[in-house]
Amino acid sequence: MSNVKVGLVQMSCTADKQQNLDKAIAKVREAAQQGAQIVCLQELFTSLYFCDEENYDNFQLAEAIPGPSTDAISAVAAELGVVVIASLFEKRAMGVYHNTTAVLDADGTYLGKYRKMHIPDDPGFYEKFYFTPGDLGYKVFKTKFATIGVLICWDQWYPEAARITALMGAEILFYPTAIGWATTQDEATNTEQYNAWQTIQRSHAIANGVHVVSVNRSGHEAGVDFWGGSFVANPFGRVLYQASHTDEEIIVQDLDLNKSDYYRSHWPFLRDRRIDSYQPITKRLIDGD
Repeated sequence: MSNVKVGLVQMSCTADKQQNLDKAIAKVREAAQQGAQIVCLQELFTSLYFCDEENYDNFQLAEAIPGPSTDAISAVAAELGVVVIASLFEKRAMGVYHNTTAVLDADGTYLGKYRKMHIPDDPGFYEKFYFTPGDLGYKVFKTKFATIGVLICWDQWYPEAARITALMGAEILFYPTAIGWATTQDEATNTEQYNAWQTIQRSHAIANGVHVVSVNRSGHEAGVDFWGGSFVANPFGRVLYQASHTDEEIIVQDLDLNKSDYYRSHWPFLRDRRIDSYQPITKRLIDGD
């Protein structure tokens, strides 16, 4: 297919896991009614962003993948004929947990999962306490409507992750996200941080000649104003739509996948890559003599 309609669900969450799941499913239905064929939910949408603290009780939020949430979403995906990208807290085994995104195809088939590779640890974002780094590598999923790549939040700052996923054949890069501003910050700092966040992802679109879809949560949680601002960029980084910083939104955006061929032909970054010279990138730093 050359044209695909993607749906972005930007929403706030509560402490009630079932309520959040029901709300997300209702919004998937609404996006499908507006014509969406692939719907992406935000990072860890079934709960509040619990990584604001190190609390052992929060491990009770995790579940198997496939499991109850993917089963519920699979049924809706099959009913509506849409692909759903669902970011969940995975319990892999006793004591081993991942920040994981499952992909359900338009007939409800579970296509697989991607486990977040880059795990942050910052004030208010204590993810290393909860999540084991991903060990499945980077992934693409051949859905009914497009071959998609999924990366998660902190992954979005790393051009290597986007490049590898694009080289694997992803036509669209999706980034389920949970990021916000500390309520103590001034407006200039907030603006600078959001602009950096959007710019780095737009650069992935440009460098790889693919559409980028980033879906963030909104609402206030534990001293953080999640900044919303979900957006879609075309393969040359132009923002096709940007959501509000405060409101819940359901966005449905038409993507012309043929644009990748156009931009990659006119700006042939992939053609001119000097792959013979990139071995040093696997080092942490390149130290002098």
